[in-house]
Amino acid sequence: MASKTLKEFTRDEVAQHNKPNDLWIIVDSKVYDVTRFKDLHPGGASIFLEEDILGKDVTETFYGLHRHEVLVKPQYARLQIGTIKGETSQILAREPGSLSKVPYAEPTWLSEGYYSPYFNESHKRLQQAVRKFVDEVIYPDAQAREEDGKRPSQAVFDKLAEVELIAMRMGPGAHLKGRTLMGGIVKPEEFDYFHEMIVHQEFARIHARGYIDGIGGGSCIGLPPVLNFGNPELRDRITSEVLSGKKFICLGISEAFAGSDVQGLRTTATKTADGKHWIINGTKKWITNGTFSDYFTIGCKTEKGFTVILVERGEGVETKIIKTAYSTTAGTSYITFDNVKVPVENTLGKEGQGVYVMLSNFNHERWGMACSGAITQRLIVEECLKWTAQRKAFGKALNSQAVIRSKLAEMIAKVEAAQSWLENITFQMNNMSYKQQSDNLAGYVFPLNVFEDCMNSDETSYRSIGLLKMYITSSAQDTARDAVQIFGGRGITKTGMGRFIEHYHRTVPYDSILGGAEDVLGDLGVRQAIRNMPKNARL
Repeated sequence: MASKTLKEFTRDEVAQHNKPNDLWIIVDSKVYDVTRFKDLHPGGASIFLEEDILGKDVTETFYGLHRHEVLVKPQYARLQIGTIKGETSQILAREPGSLSKVPYAEPTWLSEGYYSPYFNESHKRLQQAVRKFVDEVIYPDAQAREEDGKRPSQAVFDKLAEVELIAMRMGPGAHLKGRTLMGGIVKPEEFDYFHEMIVHQEFARIHARGYIDGIGGGSCIGLPPVLNFGNPELRDRITSEVLSGKKFICLGISEAFAGSDVQGLRTTATKTADGKHWIINGTKKWITNGTFSDYFTIGCKTEKGFTVILVERGEGVETKIIKTAYSTTAGTSYITFDNVKVPVENTLGKEGQGVYVMLSNFNHERWGMACSGAITQRLIVEECLKWTAQRKAFGKALNSQAVIRSKLAEMIAKVEAAQSWLENITFQMNNMSYKQQSDNLAGYVFPLNVFEDCMNSDETSYRSIGLLKMYITSSAQDTARDAVQIFGGRGITKTGMGRFIEHYHRTVPYDSILGGAEDVLGDLGVRQAIRNMPKNARL
């Protein structure tokens, strides 16, 4: 349908339309006829009948109450009848795919005038392409699904698969060989952890925590054990299905009785008399993507100890939704396994040595969560900087108050520190062998050819990634609390100006629990440091 032609008016002409049955207003040099809309306004018609509204420029009033996105919604955009002659829009709104101009809204490597030793042109090209994809494809679906609680749309998964974003979220590795990544923007052989960081951080920009997990959180942690420890036939079949976006997989470790205590798990796997199958019985709880997964990478107790087994959805497998503080779009589930028969060939790694499979997977998960956590905290800084600049209190902008600037300073310092630490660790991951990552960083997954080395190595170090995750999740909760104070009542309202603040404050504790509670990770990091203290160190 062709767009309507907009007329030009002078401000004096607009001012003539100042009656209840003939009411125009100006917002950012755009002219709106709200004569009929005023009676449909959620806040009531009376607000339009005030003396400083009738036929006036209400830009400041509008942006004190509403987000810019309201003006671009079809039901409101159609109210525009023209523009002010000789004037142009003054409101800075980020276009899809573009960078924000707000200070500290982007990491320094993306900020004009700054330099980085870590990122090259292929990283920048990928960031631009993924930002545009997220803005145009993922964000609209994320906001809709966050509201209705349904799983992410299959159409989104199909588009993710077309450009191989599902594969890229698994990190560098052989699974990328032969794939055309984002239309050829980056070659599989050059794809590194900084490219993966970009994907995680751009995905996290959607202000929809449940959807972030729903869009493939289960695959990011459930598929790597299959990729690295599954037999070739199983690995190739499952990987092909999951990376195509047609099938879904999740990781099932946590249980109601044991939480994430691997040694306390009660789910059992017993071999049949002929030794060809496992019979699995037990339950799993808080499993991301479980309600719509086709495959389950689960931890079980066997005769030889903790073992990881891939289970396909079928007879004896039942999943139920768990309603948590974020949207059910994540598919968080309670799973029951009742005499489920699984081929022994579905064992991942060796029987009784599942702890190594899980340790390799847990640490990449924590690093990925650190990537997302660092950027979502930055988004809240951007929201607060915008709000404090446009919100008037006691006749002045909110950011004129020293207490507000102090809160903003704390927020900015935390996000800049988190990103710098994250980039340092990511650089180490790019330049260390898997064995070195295990010893020094608790890094990514261990491929099969170094499995024996990992089994014989010392306790995996939690020094860097664990402490980084702890710092980010802890500081994020401080930022969430301060943001609510800055936004006031709007910060605890699910709609309107502060809706992203409310959402963040409500969902930010997830990252402090998932992938290892921050208190536990902090303790492990300190114990690791104590263990490595030189015996002759003295003050």
